[in-house]
Amino acid sequence: MTNPANIDETRIKTLFKEALVEVIEDNQELVSSILIDALEDIGLSRAIEEGEKSKTVSRDEIFKVLSGE
Repeated sequence: MTNPANIDETRIKTLFKEALVEVIEDNQELVSSILIDALEDIGLSRAIEEGEKSKTVSRDEIFKVLSGE
């Protein structure tokens, strides 16, 4: 015998997935913007972590590189 709770849970999951797909389709620009922001944050976080592991350089050295010297 099928458990009515399982049927309800399955139906709820299906409805939720359909609603989520509809929201994403209707708001593609917003979803895209959110994903881009998240990826930028991840990249910045990784860059900070790498920077914390590298040796320290002086301010003058940084400006020499930026000015092309």
